[in-house]
Amino acid sequence: MMSEATIIPVVMPKWGLSMREGIVNEWLVDEGEEITPGMPILNVETDKIANAVEATDGGVLRRKVAGEGDVLPVKALLGVLAPPTVSEGQIDDFIQSWVVADVDEDDEEQVSVDRFIEVNDLRVRYVRKGEGTETLLFIHGFGGDLNNWLFNLDAFPDATVVALDLPAHGQTETRLTGNSLAALAGFVIEFMQALEMPAAHLIGHSLGGAIAAQLALDAPQRVRSLTLIGSAGFGPEINLSYTQGFIDAQSRRDLKPVVELLFADTELVSRQLLDDLLKYKRLDGVTDCLQQLHDGLFSGGQTSLPGQRLSGLTPPLLLIWGEEDAIVPPEHAALAPAGSRVVRIAGAGHMPQMEKSAQVNQLLQQHVSGER
Repeated sequence: MMSEATIIPVVMPKWGLSMREGIVNEWLVDEGEEITPGMPILNVETDKIANAVEATDGGVLRRKVAGEGDVLPVKALLGVLAPPTVSEGQIDDFIQSWVVADVDEDDEEQVSVDRFIEVNDLRVRYVRKGEGTETLLFIHGFGGDLNNWLFNLDAFPDATVVALDLPAHGQTETRLTGNSLAALAGFVIEFMQALEMPAAHLIGHSLGGAIAAQLALDAPQRVRSLTLIGSAGFGPEINLSYTQGFIDAQSRRDLKPVVELLFADTELVSRQLLDDLLKYKRLDGVTDCLQQLHDGLFSGGQTSLPGQRLSGLTPPLLLIWGEEDAIVPPEHAALAPAGSRVVRIAGAGHMPQMEKSAQVNQLLQQHVSGER
């Protein structure tokens, strides 16, 4: 008899700390179609964002279990992949036996609750998942927060995964400890010290990439490996119509075309995403802090270039760019230090970790494990 191990479930993902259920919007493949890893299978919408569920494994889509419009909890069975040798009866049995596991209190505390810690007299929000021997630290970009890693934090079940909100971002206190790359890198080092994190694999996006690069220069002993995604810090060109436009936008109408610059697929810019960003921007002091950061980091249309000084550092370096990045030119990949790995991802803009999460997660897994 064919083992159930050959049957691969497609389940409702958990995107973000608060997600409990999702709506099946549209299937993108047909039953009987050959599925490859990273292939978009269906679109799912949450109260925060809509995105494609990408295959983590390959196989034939034998059954669509969920229908369009279904509202289903996290881990609910959406579909079944299996080779042709698996009978329809075996698939029926697999579907009937599928049970959506409840999140127990220990799991809830471990993976789904915001945490706060005092760092340099600043109240900082962060999330920590897992208890593995390897630690990954995710650093978001300008105007972002730890939710920029919605589709990535759960891809490392055997590691300790940490993401934070930088000063004046997300739910971290709206106050800066400095508006230079050196100050921001110093803040992240203090955060690592507060969490008793001697070293980590750093993953930085956009401004977060420049911060991670600066940290690697200032404290290389704290960096196990370095992954920079759409990173500032390699070339002087940055699209300031995004950064200044984000600061100035006061309405959904103003903000929408600015946020659309982040994505190759502008359909990802949902009403809820815009409302969440506006809610953040209307917090007291946010606009002033963002402007101070902008003036300190991008004065004269340029930023510091720590990326160009990474040559010769020991930590392995992976650079990822979306081919359609409209914020930091993907041509900056040509400025990568010798010996680093550079991957440019088709069909992605400035947020490849969201638009092409399966591909990015695979690259991160390989890099952290030392594979090439």
